[in-house]
Amino acid sequence: MAGLNKNSPIPTEIKLHQTSHLLEIAFNDGSVFHLSYEFLRVYSPSAEVRGHGHGQEVLQIGKQDVTITGIEPVGNYAIKPTFSDGHDTGIYSWDYLYEIGKDQDLLWNRYLQRLADAGAARQSL
Repeated sequence: MAGLNKNSPIPTEIKLHQTSHLLEIAFNDGSVFHLSYEFLRVYSPSAEVRGHGHGQEVLQIGKQDVTITGIEPVGNYAIKPTFSDGHDTGIYSWDYLYEIGKDQDLLWNRYLQRLADAGAARQSL
């Protein structure tokens, strides 16, 4: 994933919607994405979730009810949310948020398929 450059979309607004469990993010190119907290959690860019190389991703299960309890800026290029399950090591760059927002349907379906293949559930037991 490339770093920020002069053509990178920059957020103009970020809102947490606690009732619907959505992060709304608007970019300066007019794009607006509504990303569920669960989606953000299972696609965390942290090493804990992504592993340290291709094929080392850790399938996140039981995250349907996760919430975001806090969010802090990281420089002028990212945010770091804290999730209700204690996960707080993912740094979500503007480029990463834009990319997963744009590919949200594909990524969500891929996640659901991985859960099904593993015989796992979205709900925690």
